[in-house]
This record gives sequence, C-alpha cells and structure tokens, in this order.
Amino acid sequence: MNRTLIALLAALESLLAVGIGLGITLIPLSLMWAVQLDSGIGWDVFYRAAADIWLVGHGVDLTVTLDPVLAANVGLAGAEKPFLISIAPLFFSVLTILLGVRLGRKSLESGARFVGPVAAISTFGGLTVLIALSSINANAMPTMWMALSFPTAIFGAGLFIGARGEIGHSGGRAERLQQRVTDWAFGLPLQVRAVLTSSLRGGIAAAAIVVGISAVVLSVMLIANFSTILGLYEGLQGGGGGSLILTAAQLMFMPNFVMWVASWFVGTGFALGIGSSVSPVGTELGLVPALPILGAMPTADLAFGFVGLIVPIAAGFFAAFFVRPSLVRGLGGAPALRWLIFTVFGIALVGGALIGFMAWASAGAAGPGRLVDVGPNALRTGGVAAVEFLIAATLGLYAGSRSPSKPAASTPAKTPENSPSSSR
Repeated sequence: MNRTLIALLAALESLLAVGIGLGITLIPLSLMWAVQLDSGIGWDVFYRAAADIWLVGHGVDLTVTLDPVLAANVGLAGAEKPFLISIAPLFFSVLTILLGVRLGRKSLESGARFVGPVAAISTFGGLTVLIALSSINANAMPTMWMALSFPTAIFGAGLFIGARGEIGHSGGRAERLQQRVTDWAFGLPLQVRAVLTSSLRGGIAAAAIVVGISAVVLSVMLIANFSTILGLYEGLQGGGGGSLILTAAQLMFMPNFVMWVASWFVGTGFALGIGSSVSPVGTELGLVPALPILGAMPTADLAFGFVGLIVPIAAGFFAAFFVRPSLVRGLGGAPALRWLIFTVFGIALVGGALIGFMAWASAGAAGPGRLVDVGPNALRTGGVAAVEFLIAATLGLYAGSRSPSKPAASTPAKTPENSPSSSR
C-alpha cells in the first residue's frame, strides 16, 4: 500500500479517535443547549465544558473558579476560591488506549512500519493542542503542559501496544534496540529469567483477578440496590436531560468505581471527602456528592466486612499456584529456596505496584473544601496489597509444591540392542 495513503488513513483514524472521545460529552451537551436556547448561554460554553471533561479524563488538572453567586449556592467551604479538579473519569483514558491499540494492529497488518504510527501520533497531538487552546477560559483553566502531553502520551502507549510486533520487523534502530534488549534478557542467568518471568505473570494475574472480581461485585451491587439508586434520581429532580447527563457522567467514572471496590477488598478502602472512609473495618461518611450510584455503597459498618480480604488473598494464592509449574520448568527442576523467595517477593511487588497505580489513577480532587480528597490512597492501597500478595503467594507456591505433578516421560537409554548401529 502507498505510504501516503497509509499516512492519510492513520491520520483519519486519529481524527476519529479524538472525535469519538470528545463527542461522547459534546453531543449530549449540545442537545441540552439546543433544548435550552432561551437560556442565553452560547454553544461555546458547552463545547469548552466537553473539552475540559475530555482533558480531565486523560489526567489533566483543571483549575476552576466559580461565579460568586454560584459559589455561595454550592455551600462548600472554599468554593469562593479557585480549586482544583484532578480526579479523572478513566473511561476516556481507557477508550483512547483501546482505539490506539486498534490502530496499532491495523498498522501492523498493512506493513506500514513507522509511517502509520507517526502520522497517527502527529495528528492526535495536533488535535489535542487545538482542543487544549480552545478550552482556555478564566473560569476553567487546564494545566497546559499536561493538556499538551498527557492525551497524546496515552494514545501513543495504546498505539505501541497494538504495534509492538511491528518493531522487530521494521529494520533500523528500532530493530537493533529490540535485539539488544533481547540479547540482554537472554544473557541473564537461567534462574534470573525464570524468576522475572514468573514474577511478572503472577503479579499481573493477581492484580487482574482482584480488579475482575471488583467489577463483578460492583455490577451485582448496582442491581441489588437499583430501587435506592432510582429513588436518588427522583430526589434530584433533574428532568430527562439532567438525568441523562448525570448517567453519562457516572458511566465515565465506572472504571474509577471498580478500583474503589478493589481498594475496599484490599482493606484500605476509599474516601469521599476529607474525614470520610469506606472500608471493611468501618464506614464514616459526612456530606457526600449527589451521585445516585453511591446509593449502592454501604452506609454503615458491615458485620462481616473483613471477609472481603479473602479476595486479594485468593488472587495472590491462585496466581502463584498456577505460575509455579512454569517456574519449575524455567529453573530446570526442583527450585532452590532462594529462587522461590525471590519469586514470591517479585509477585508481591508487581501486583502491589499495579494495584497502587490504578488506585492513584482513580483518585484525586473532585471539588472545593472537603472534596479535595476523593478515592483510595495509592501508597497505602498498593503497600497493603503487596503484603497480602506476599503472604498469599507464599502459600500458593507451597501448595503447588505439594500437588501431584505428572512425571516426565522417560527416554529409554540406548543399548547395543536398540541403537541404530546394532541394526546394521
């Protein structure tokens, strides 16, 4: 395929990626503007709101200054002063990564080498600059260095994941760099390679199990508390348009809510404002944001809340249990105790780091006053998860050593009767 055509197609894909992400908020906001034409608010206000949401969804901090009348009606301390919005609706980041992965795979299939990815990143970056500059307003000011870099970096990460197989066949520096990394990895001792591989697999599996179970539990909680959530919708009296916008906003924060449930299972819980805490050991709530989805949240101490700690323990146990056979094969037989210890600590470190990173990404400042602290504490959540994975992985590797293993097929030794030379 012609390189120019490949570059144009990649640029078009990037344009669609930006358009989809921005349109998810811009379309409903534009409909609201069309319905309320008599309000005197221009469409540009709704566009800037959509642009700000898109940027915040990619980790960009937003400094908000409320009108004095609106600040007085909010009823929160500090609302009259500029405050920071740093909690990101992770739906946008996840969507951008997935679209980047899709484009990366298509570039690989077309044999575009670096033409497609470079054109895609350049287009996405250029559009991001336009969105960031057009969103500047005295009442809502994004942090520009974040706005100019974070969305493009997230899209580039997805693009790299999707096109990672292309690098080794592209020639030039990229191929030589990959070859050097490969040579370095295979130059490590056999035991070190086996421990590193098992640590990565076990840690990623443990974190994935915790997040997966959290997503399932959140779904069950939403269904079980549907009547309570519906009652909160009715109490807000936002009308059809307001309820639609509120529902869309909650869906954008759904990955955040999944991670909050995961932090609850870890045991550290999460905050809904300074002085509040929702965890297995206790729930302390003050004034919480008016989100109907919070109707699925426990509002009092749970008698058997500590049972939730079984989730990370079981995740670490099964991850280590199932990674042990590959570890034994990699070590070439019965592993020495020190390699098992290194693997256990590796699984705990990788799993705890992933949980801590996701906790950090799901938290931030959601408004003035006490709302500057919303979500889980990343260091505490990651650290406690690492300790839990450490204990569970130790048990899992030990249990794996006690499970019956299939004996290796024995090869008959060559004798003068069955050797090839004896048949001649």
